[in-house]
Amino acid sequence: MKNICVIGGGPAGMIAAYSAALNGHSVSLFEKNDKLGRKLYITGKGRCNITNDADISEFFDAVVTNSSFLYSAFYTFSNTQIIELLNSFGLQTKVERGGRVFPVSDKSSDVISALKKAMHSVNVNVKLNVVVQRLIIEDNRAVGIVADGKDMRFDSVIIATGGTSYPSTGSSGDGLDFAKSAGHTIKTPTASLVGLQTKEDVSALAGLTLKNVNLSLMQNNRNVYSQQGEMLFTHTGVSGPLALTASAYMDVGKAYTVLIDLKPALDEATLDKRLVRDFSERANQNFSNVLGGLLPGKLIDLVIAMTGIDADKKANSITKSERKLLLQTLKNLTLTINCKRPMKEAVITRGGVDVKEIDASTMQSKLCAGLYFAGEVIDVDALTGGYNLQIAYSTGFLAGAH
Repeated sequence: MKNICVIGGGPAGMIAAYSAALNGHSVSLFEKNDKLGRKLYITGKGRCNITNDADISEFFDAVVTNSSFLYSAFYTFSNTQIIELLNSFGLQTKVERGGRVFPVSDKSSDVISALKKAMHSVNVNVKLNVVVQRLIIEDNRAVGIVADGKDMRFDSVIIATGGTSYPSTGSSGDGLDFAKSAGHTIKTPTASLVGLQTKEDVSALAGLTLKNVNLSLMQNNRNVYSQQGEMLFTHTGVSGPLALTASAYMDVGKAYTVLIDLKPALDEATLDKRLVRDFSERANQNFSNVLGGLLPGKLIDLVIAMTGIDADKKANSITKSERKLLLQTLKNLTLTINCKRPMKEAVITRGGVDVKEIDASTMQSKLCAGLYFAGEVIDVDALTGGYNLQIAYSTGFLAGAH
């Protein structure tokens, strides 16, 4: 039996601790907060999108960064296995749109409770309100930690401290510092699955949700990402599922625009016929009033501004070229992206410990024996839909098992 230390009480850390203890080891989990799963508690707007029910082979398509690194992890501990584990400790689950798996209760606290029960069943020693200051490394081997000023010796250390997103939950990046101290290369952390700030002032549209629109992320006229779904306007730009996913495909230092097709169900010819009919039926109404049958009220001023057409112009005076301009605006509403919103608003972190320096079959450091990594601290990230939490469980279980 070995003495194992797990740093971090999020999903990766809890599953790592459970997995290691399941193999008969003595496991101590250290969490700086006064409770476990602080970030897990707020995921999915407090409902916790546990994982996705897609075939595990499809998960690789949802991983944006270093998907092949996760082969052993995903197949060692899959989405069906985490669901079975949580079910066995009293959590009932359900599947919603897009294969997203949630607790039947819609309470993330129930997911945390099931994970705590799992750890308790194998006698994991959970230590809350303990801050780990540094690793103890001797002869290129992790042999312990310094926590609250005390030296503590262990046979192995698993770092599962998360990334740097939502720092208020404890994800302050200390795990990256631990990794650096062991000689690891850190890919610069950046925000992912985060809202986008636009050059255009869209503050008047804040709170407006658009459903069944198509959003395309463009970089130098190249389509980087395109999908139909739901988006949201904020005081500073755009958010919601489509925008968050688009952010996962954005690289630092590159210029992007988003094109929003407000009527993806209609091709240009069909939409043009609709416009002709609307203008004909409301011939004596102002241009702005005619648009009320096509668009949400909040969006009308922005569309009119982008076309440059006089809002008070009568419908029967709209020229063919102006109608074409409106058509192009409705099919390609263009917003210039200034930047992503700050890291503190990001769902996850892109970046972290370089996967080239981690053994993908065990999650052990290639540079420092006895040191393992799990979860968001590693340079892997995925799209929304439960995939990032599955990365946490799978890498955590693999690290604990070895």
